[in-house]
Amino acid sequence: MMYLNRLRFIRNAALISLLFFIGCKKKEGVDTVQKPPVEEEVVPALSTIKSGLVDKSATDETAWLFYNMQTVARKHTLFGHQDATKRGVINSSTSWANEQHLPAVSKEKSDVKEVTGSYPVVYGHDFNYIAGWAEGGWFDYERQIAKELTIEAYNRGGINTYSWHYSNPVSKGSFNWNESPVEAVSRILPGGSHHEVFKGSLQQVANYAKSLIAADGKLVPVIFRPFHEMDGGWFWWGKGHCTPAQYKELFQFTVTYLRDELGVRNFLYCWSPGGDYTTLTQYLEFYPGDSFVDILGTDNYGLNANVSNTTISNKLKIVSDYAKQKSKIAAFTETGQQNLTNNKWYTEKLLASMEAQKIEMAYVLVWANTTSSYWTPYKNHSAEADFLQFKSSSYVMFANELKRPMYKHPQ
Repeated sequence: MMYLNRLRFIRNAALISLLFFIGCKKKEGVDTVQKPPVEEEVVPALSTIKSGLVDKSATDETAWLFYNMQTVARKHTLFGHQDATKRGVINSSTSWANEQHLPAVSKEKSDVKEVTGSYPVVYGHDFNYIAGWAEGGWFDYERQIAKELTIEAYNRGGINTYSWHYSNPVSKGSFNWNESPVEAVSRILPGGSHHEVFKGSLQQVANYAKSLIAADGKLVPVIFRPFHEMDGGWFWWGKGHCTPAQYKELFQFTVTYLRDELGVRNFLYCWSPGGDYTTLTQYLEFYPGDSFVDILGTDNYGLNANVSNTTISNKLKIVSDYAKQKSKIAAFTETGQQNLTNNKWYTEKLLASMEAQKIEMAYVLVWANTTSSYWTPYKNHSAEADFLQFKSSSYVMFANELKRPMYKHPQ
């Protein structure tokens, strides 16, 4: 027995010595365990990127924006806010707004930045007061401040997207059908009675786009999102006020005229229906075609207690999957809960819906904070903690987390 114990002692001691030797060798850098190689990004040639865009002659910065957004979307969603540095909440605890009837404030101010310490990445704007027939000092101010804020957003590395709540070009009334129930689409198409009026508005869009010269001397790229939510009836270009064929022709003419006739080179073109679809066929009912769309979007304000996260996630996945199939970008172009009646809306509805199936959305944009309503919490609001938790998710990216240059080669 003593002999056997001695043998066990010698064997264990030898084993310990061997393990110690191996451990020392590992520390000396001779570890034979292979670590997985770091995946290097293979960046395509700029000409290859441009060949996949609606505008093959887009500026370099516009093409790089497309590529970098598409790449970021594989792992992250960029956060966006309409009128992010233009307007803010006014209440008893905080008071600011870049409104004309109020004292001027710094254009660097932002409700999102006040709460999180960071700007959003995506800044939402509108051509409503830029392309149309509104006149007077108030509208002149709106045009000028939009231009300044767009350039400033680009200068700090942000991304600009423009919708177009286009006033009815036939009645010259509201973009809202209920306020101006005059059919216009058929009349502004080629051969229609108001086609030249429409072309005049597109000229205004083009003139403005060409005026967006940044600090680096470059044209600011813009994600242009005209005639959105066409699958609903609330806008004059919506369902029931034109046929799908007429809508498609309208969108196609808009892109072709801006690109080929007016020479706009700093646009990515985005198309975004509302959120009532449940199938790809329904989503694509008004789709103008791959040759006219860079970014496939969706607007959906239905993220509430009565709609499951799975339902929302499935809708987003339809867009995300189709965008990947077509080598385009998907985006959650409008959403939000007005006045945040659910203090955990950002984590329990928005984030949960997007994370459920690892949806690849380049960005998500919530609507504007104004003097009468808000879509992001302001300082000391009861949803502030939830918004900070939302920001902390690795799935979401704000400006201070964005290390990738969006307008040039990423390496």
